[in-house]
Amino acid sequence: MTTETITNTHASLYQESEDFSFPTLPPFPADIPTAPLLRLSLSSLRSSSEESGRFFTASKELGFFYLDLRNDPLGEELLSQSSRFFDLAPKFYKLGREELSKYDYKNVGSYMGYKGFGSAVVDEKGNLDRNEFYNIPKDDFFGISEKPFTHPDILYQNTDLIKSYINNSHALITLLLNHLNTHLQLPEGTLQSLHRLNEPSGDQIRIIKSPPQPPSDQHTALGKHTDFGSLTLLFNQLGGLQILPPPSLTPAGKEPEWTYVKPLRGHCIINLGDAMTKFTGGLLRSNIHRVVSPPGEQAEETRYSVVYFSRPEDEVVLKRLEGGVIPNGQDDGEAMNSKEWIKLQALRLRKVGVEKSEEERRRLWEETGRGS
Repeated sequence: MTTETITNTHASLYQESEDFSFPTLPPFPADIPTAPLLRLSLSSLRSSSEESGRFFTASKELGFFYLDLRNDPLGEELLSQSSRFFDLAPKFYKLGREELSKYDYKNVGSYMGYKGFGSAVVDEKGNLDRNEFYNIPKDDFFGISEKPFTHPDILYQNTDLIKSYINNSHALITLLLNHLNTHLQLPEGTLQSLHRLNEPSGDQIRIIKSPPQPPSDQHTALGKHTDFGSLTLLFNQLGGLQILPPPSLTPAGKEPEWTYVKPLRGHCIINLGDAMTKFTGGLLRSNIHRVVSPPGEQAEETRYSVVYFSRPEDEVVLKRLEGGVIPNGQDDGEAMNSKEWIKLQALRLRKVGVEKSEEERRRLWEETGRGS
């Protein structure tokens, strides 16, 4: 896990000499070790049982993989739309923190809307995060919410983009769930039936901004965690994402080390979340990850990310499914429905009310169990 490894799907599609950098940004340093995520092809996944098998292997072993979206109609649309979100992000954050704070809904028990810079604990030392983000709820923009939140006008001006991007992201999620359902040997449509587009859920688009950190004062931008939902689609152009590989993928005699995931142009990064681990009794992996300052010259740039989080429908209980190749066993504690679980996980490290002391922040971090 300490050297870059690229696993080819088809030699004609994947040549190591290909340039996957982003021309308008500083390159990812060539001497920085990167995580050997499998690189899969969406176009191949539609027709190749071998590619489908590699996807299932990645879902069990690491829970992270690259997906090449080129040469596929749906993939090309997602690439185009994600590019539009990267163009939108600087304009959106020009609204300023004072204006965006009007759309922070944590005090009414919601993780939707705005999260300000330095408002969540990220490590055992009690440090606070170094980013801000905005969660755009699927349900508000699809007319599903009983009491939709108010959002900045710039988002309503881009309703068509938001709805189309959600539709396409959900289409990709459905395709991936279909493959997993087949490999798990579950009754047809089982996983898909837990993630219907027009039912209430915590699905959302997240636009993240991480400004450059002073070289003498660099901290974790987003603390170590696993994602809370089912599948995550991530687009970023600068480094910063790191994964901690499981012991099973770490060379004998060595401890797992935090390793950068290098962004690749034309690809998204996909990872599985806790819901898939719970549904499959631990067979599928939700791997721990964090976000730090980008390496090398990239650290001088503002880092934007565009994320789509797919979550089970609100009323779905997160527990092991029966049947297929899912191992028998007991669930890990009292099962919650998806809405309760996501809310608990998303808000537990956020500051509420009066700012906490450093000792209180440390205690808050310990209570989450993330330090273990």
